[in-house]
Amino acid sequence: MPIERLLGAMMLVLVATGCVPVLRGTGDLGIVVERATGRVQVVETTGRSVLGTVEGLGDLSHAAAVFSRDGRHAFIFGRDGGLTKVDLLTGTIAARVVQAGNSIGGAISDDGSLVAVSNYEPGGIKVFDTATLRQVADIPAVGADGRPSKVVGLGEASGKTFIFTLYDAGEIWIADLETPDRPHIRKITGIGRLPYDGLVTGDGHFYIAGLFGEDGLALVDLWSPEKTARRILDRYGRGEQKLPVYKMPHLRNLSTAGRLLFLPAVGQHVVLAADTGTWTEAGRVAVLGQPVFAVARPGGRQVWVNFAHPDNDAVQVIDVPTMTVIDTLRPGKAILHMEFTPRGEQVWISARDSDEVVIYDAETRKPVQRLPADKPSGIFMSTRAARMGL
Repeated sequence: MPIERLLGAMMLVLVATGCVPVLRGTGDLGIVVERATGRVQVVETTGRSVLGTVEGLGDLSHAAAVFSRDGRHAFIFGRDGGLTKVDLLTGTIAARVVQAGNSIGGAISDDGSLVAVSNYEPGGIKVFDTATLRQVADIPAVGADGRPSKVVGLGEASGKTFIFTLYDAGEIWIADLETPDRPHIRKITGIGRLPYDGLVTGDGHFYIAGLFGEDGLALVDLWSPEKTARRILDRYGRGEQKLPVYKMPHLRNLSTAGRLLFLPAVGQHVVLAADTGTWTEAGRVAVLGQPVFAVARPGGRQVWVNFAHPDNDAVQVIDVPTMTVIDTLRPGKAILHMEFTPRGEQVWISARDSDEVVIYDAETRKPVQRLPADKPSGIFMSTRAARMGL
């Protein structure tokens, strides 16, 4: 029987039995991590609803996610070393491996064929085929001092290249996996003490590693053949006494607003703005507490900031043209993450200790809906699939 007639006959059976499948795209889908239960909610932003949940994902206490090129699958990195491929359309686990003892995030290649995971224990990165989660590469992270190191700040450069930092060794490595079983590694040493996170800019041009042990950041020009690191925003604290750090800030290119990149300062109540043309400081904004995430609204007019304890019930909104705080919001208890919808009309905020996701109208800055969630943390929209450095 021709395939067209077979499909037609199957559809008639489905209609006759009342089991007509719901056709759906993936462009407005996302996930909400429920960190206490090893579960994620699959959500859609058009109707602001929960479509279902997927369980059995392990320890999600510091979970992150990237998406397949078509936005259908989320690759979720768990703190227990688990890498899980979740089908957002069927609400099921497509594949899962436990690849290490303690992982901290990951990245996906330009063509969507490789997914890499960065590990605290035993360190290094492992790389997998996205179709099957078959391991294709294992890159231990041993610094110039001969000791193994935790890996942080993993991001994707162009092609099948990944870039990451060695926390203990103070190094940046660039791994070309065009031939996965023979990766080519370029090592940049002496970048500074305790690089705690990193980001690739949205155009793939630069990689920035934040430094916990020093005032400043390390910058690598990925378009330059030399690929050496230089210091930017050096000594931005200018000798000021740092406060105890209650939660490490996070770096991602979600904080880019036009020409400016907004960066949470370590141990200060300040958000720094760097000019991405000159990589000099373009200003700083005093904020309520120690910033954790600085997330730019699509279009770049505003940057929304959340904070470490004891100010983690607040979100502040920075107006980019005036570089001032224009609003302080109190969405709930223990705000962990913020994610804008693709065009920026909504922002979804996880309030862990209020057990809900609070959705704001980004223009009026008023809450429009609250969705129950069990200790929610990370919120990730499928449209990340089309953006670099997330």
